Amino acid sequence: MAFTGFTAEDFEVFDIPGLEPRMDALISRVRPKLTELGSELAPLLSALCGEEMFPHVAKHARRTVHAPQDTWVAWGPNKRGYKALPHFQVGMFNSHLFIVFAIIYESENKLVFANALTNHISDIRKKLPGKFFWSTDHLDPRGTPHSDMSNEQFAELSRKLTQVKKGEVTCGLRLDKDDLILKDGEGLLNVIQETFETLLPLYRMSF
Repeated sequence: MAFTGFTAEDFEVFDIPGLEPRMDALISRVRPKLTELGSELAPLLSALCGEEMFPHVAKHARRTVHAPQDTWVAWGPNKRGYKALPHFQVGMFNSHLFIVFAIIYESENKLVFANALTNHISDIRKKLPGKFFWSTDHLDPRGTPHSDMSNEQFAELSRKLTQVKKGEVTCGLRLDKDDLILKDGEGLLNVIQETFETLLPLYRMSF
């Protein structure tokens, strides 16, 4: 069955109060779409990265009290997990869908990326679209547009990756929940593919 995209109802699961009711809605309504995306895009990412990329859909298994504010599917080069390595993600908060490259705090590769970011900042500035967003907290739906990032902000990002234990970075595209492309399965797949191709240099810089 062809991927059908996301609807307003998919984003509304994050407005459901309570851990169990929200998880039930995520599992029944959103997770099947993320699983489908994971399988659909794994061959593309494997070809782009030159190694097999495995999909991992968020399970939120450690949560016992607070309902998740976001959910996602991640692709990384390890079949057993993705958090320890640079990876790609497609996921959603109640406000938007995100398509990003990510290194979260568990990964030692953040030191490699911080050094590469410092050495190649001019190239990165030129190659990434201004509408992309940078964030230093994957749990925070906010971020800074690439077009607004100053040299000082990039330097601070590198510093956090190097010196702060919880330091992390995500970069990529955000699509508002009302964006019509989200309902166009084939169109959205094309946008995700183009975004991953644009983010590929960041991934390669992180090893």
